[in-house]
Amino acid sequence: RESPWRAGPVCLPAASAGSADRGSPWPWFPAPGQWGLREAADTSLTEANSFSPLIPTSPSSMINQYKFEDEPELRDLFITVDDPESHITAIETFITYRVVTKTSRGEFDSSEYEVRRRYQDFLWLKSRLEEAHPTLIIPPLPEKFIMKGMVERFSDEFIETRRKALHKFLNRIAEHPTLAFNEDFKIFLTAQTWELSTHKKQGPGLFSRMGQTVRAVASSVRGGGVKNRPDMFTDINDYMETFNQKINLLDKISQRIYKEERGYYCEMKEYGPIHTLWCASEEDLVDSLKGVASCIDKCCKATENRMAGLSENLLPVLHEYVLYSEILTGVLKRRDQIQAELDSKVDALSNKKAEKDLLTEEIGNLEDKVECANNALKADWDRWKQNMQHDMKTAFLNVAENNIHYYEQCLATWESFLTSQTVDLHLGEDSEDKP
Repeated sequence: RESPWRAGPVCLPAASAGSADRGSPWPWFPAPGQWGLREAADTSLTEANSFSPLIPTSPSSMINQYKFEDEPELRDLFITVDDPESHITAIETFITYRVVTKTSRGEFDSSEYEVRRRYQDFLWLKSRLEEAHPTLIIPPLPEKFIMKGMVERFSDEFIETRRKALHKFLNRIAEHPTLAFNEDFKIFLTAQTWELSTHKKQGPGLFSRMGQTVRAVASSVRGGGVKNRPDMFTDINDYMETFNQKINLLDKISQRIYKEERGYYCEMKEYGPIHTLWCASEEDLVDSLKGVASCIDKCCKATENRMAGLSENLLPVLHEYVLYSEILTGVLKRRDQIQAELDSKVDALSNKKAEKDLLTEEIGNLEDKVECANNALKADWDRWKQNMQHDMKTAFLNVAENNIHYYEQCLATWESFLTSQTVDLHLGEDSEDKP
């Protein structure tokens, strides 16, 4: 199918008037349309439990309590990132991933492609998307360097974590109404390694990229602020400042909880064998000590499952939105840069009457560019916020369900053990009473 966004400049339709009135994705986050940002920024994190006042009693039905606005299934591009391979050369060691694409689009020559890509290729794609669409919210990539807690760059855990993040990155792009039809994205999915290398060399030259960087720095040094920024983008900027603080705090707290849980798990692993060895020196307590050891082992396994739930369901989502907050900050700065350029031309027009005709034409072009940037960011903002709300609710509900299952499992284990001990005690007393 043809994308409605492909022809002409990327000018997305303006967001509906009602979109600004939607509530905050999190109760303690300020939301555009309810702009009490300064007051909302002081709201405590302890209000996290206000997600819903009603908590269902059955863990299996928790997620079913929440209904999201499902869009009709219109996807025609399916991407899978898998099969990591290690490559060792005389210069470097790196990992490549298999990227399998299945599609029914007419602009593709085949319905299925299989290529191998390394991390640098994903970085190239992200940079080209940012160049082509500076005011769209490009999905984040996992960091190039090792995150805290990763002990080995090429460990199986690190490679699998990165593979999942790269898979999500490509599928986020494929689901985007504009980015999915980018020509560089198509080449990334279909070109062989040598073809991609050739295409990379056709990109903007070094001096062109340096010029863009110099202009951006000069713009930030010149103004220090945009004169005529629309109220909506001032509110979004304030929202993102608060969001950045909250999501970074949540990310750090979650990492700390996971670290403490890991320490608790490591200590618990030692207690089971200790009680088992203790049996050899306490003949009267053999059954009791073995029972305690069994309970500890079961709780240890439950704790391990709980840690796996945290590392798979919550930590990646929170960290992804930490990266998203940085990307959105950059998008807002690029929009402001376009706005600042427009403002400077307006000032120049008022001071230089002789150049009025030329500047008028430039102003018209920049006004169109600002309008395109505004519409693009408005439309993408609503889409991103809906995705963020869905991801966060799903992540926290998964964690809550895992916690309930964890405590039920541990409680049942100890209750069973205590019941068995009570029965043994009564039997012993009865035997002593008999003559």
